[in-house]
Amino acid sequence: MANAQSAGRFTFPGTDISVARMGYGAMQLAGPHVFGPPADPEEAHAVLREAVALGVDHIDTSDFYGPHVTNELIREALHPYAPGLTLVTKIGAWRDAAGGWNLDRSPAFLRRSVEDNLKRLDLARLGIVNLRMGGPDDDIREPIGTLVRMRDEGLLAHIGLSNVTAGQIRAAREITPIVCVQNQYNLVLRDDDALIDELAADGIAYVPFFPLGGFSPIQSEGLAAVARGLGRSPQQVALA
Repeated sequence: MANAQSAGRFTFPGTDISVARMGYGAMQLAGPHVFGPPADPEEAHAVLREAVALGVDHIDTSDFYGPHVTNELIREALHPYAPGLTLVTKIGAWRDAAGGWNLDRSPAFLRRSVEDNLKRLDLARLGIVNLRMGGPDDDIREPIGTLVRMRDEGLLAHIGLSNVTAGQIRAAREITPIVCVQNQYNLVLRDDDALIDELAADGIAYVPFFPLGGFSPIQSEGLAAVARGLGRSPQQVALA
């Protein structure tokens, strides 16, 4: 998580939510291609419990992972949730029966998505909800307005964005405060370098997804050589 605050913890702007800089992305707890249940649900439960035991207090999830699978695993493993554990979910997409990814940011769908996340996570209110956009030409104003209305109703506390451009972020911030941005970023995909600096200047969290390359893990002899020299794994070096 990138921002100009201390190396240890980060406080989302305008909130009382403070988290460690290293969180846990629950996406790949589901089955292959993020579809269906894992081969060993108990192992998935154990991973979640170990992550929290090691100090992780920020878990990223979504009801369209599985679908529904990761939220159900989180609830089964961790509910009732420890004080200070922040669950951040994402809405704006759904999975069809063949495992396809489909985008939908209509008001009715976004509301149903928030309600489904609340139900499966067994929460009265979601701490942070990220709006997942589809491309640089998508208008963000209407779906942001929908999230603002749900926030005002008490269904969620704070709003973040995912898969967005700098222009979409600016348009959203004209409507409401944004506490975090979640885009793809890693050692070799660094298109957001300037955006990260802009967000850091405003204290907004940048939460990279696929920091190790996602479905195509980062593989580089140069990275491996650096890791050997440091006595660390390539994954540790890439995250650092």
